[in-house]
Amino acid sequence: MPTPGFPPHTLDSEGLPVWISALAAEDPHHALHVVRGLGPAEALEMLGAKPRLFQARELPAEPREWSVLPEPAPGLEPGAGATLLAGRVGAWTFVYDGAGFTDRDATAELSADGRTAAVSMFSINADASLTYAVDGAEVTTVDVDDLDPAQDVPGLPDELRAAFEAAGVVEHDYLDPGDPDYDICMRAVCALAGLFLTVEELRQVPLLVTPFG
Repeated sequence: MPTPGFPPHTLDSEGLPVWISALAAEDPHHALHVVRGLGPAEALEMLGAKPRLFQARELPAEPREWSVLPEPAPGLEPGAGATLLAGRVGAWTFVYDGAGFTDRDATAELSADGRTAAVSMFSINADASLTYAVDGAEVTTVDVDDLDPAQDVPGLPDELRAAFEAAGVVEHDYLDPGDPDYDICMRAVCALAGLFLTVEELRQVPLLVTPFG
């Protein structure tokens, strides 16, 4: 499993960062936004969440299926929308959307005023992508189905190239040679933002949660 940027015990057996697999549903349809230079509350608001519903929460010991919390976020009935979870590690804020309700087009807005932002999205139909934006403009989108890591990664912007190099490529016995590595974008967006976390380390990060959708 050549993933040079990830320390031991930070990836699961499929190559997904363990802190994400601890939050994700069994068949995930989810998104992870990251932005440098913006706080969690501001990022949530720019994604369309309502500040009056934000609550500080600790990560539960046993997240409930289809949610990052043991019960729905305030104001959210089961199945009615998404629960967003946001925190900050160093200069980077992350927003995890366990239901894939947020819009990747918000990435450019998150990156306004000289910031850098990215989002990795994975659908239940195995559509996987990463969108990267700088200073209010989308720079590039990587679609996993069209990605040839050896050919395409060297041509990416320097910061994003380094993130994909850290993500590496995970091969599985049940895949044919050349089949897409569908978790590469989640690893790359985590590498970009320095989110090399175990679940125990995530428990130490102050978190905001809110209903969305």
